[in-house]
Amino acid sequence: MTSPLWTPRRWATSAVADVRPIRPEPEPVEFAHDSERRVAELLDSYGIAWEYEPRTFVLERDRVGNPRSAFTPDFYLPDYDLYLEVTTLRQSLVTRKNRKVRQLREQQPGVQVRILYQRDIERLFATHAA
Repeated sequence: MTSPLWTPRRWATSAVADVRPIRPEPEPVEFAHDSERRVAELLDSYGIAWEYEPRTFVLERDRVGNPRSAFTPDFYLPDYDLYLEVTTLRQSLVTRKNRKVRQLREQQPGVQVRILYQRDIERLFATHAA
């Protein structure tokens, strides 16, 4: 299921605590899932700058050097140097994502990545009424 195009409000803060748009007219983002759009709206509501799927991490390569396994986190929060992966999928797919996150942490311990599970997302929206 593909979410309709949504134009995010991306924000940046300066040292003097004024808030201004990063760019006046951000390009629309087509999210893979509606939960990603909702998380983006929540981040916007708190003025947290984000990028959608900005980087793919290659986790395994074949003998020739072609990627065999890769992981593309849903969001990058540059002010926190943190990647977020949003998952509301079946348990078998969640297990695969958990494995990829573990691999990434082992291979690149300096990369911070957090998974937001369905229960986490439900709590966020219940608490913050986004």
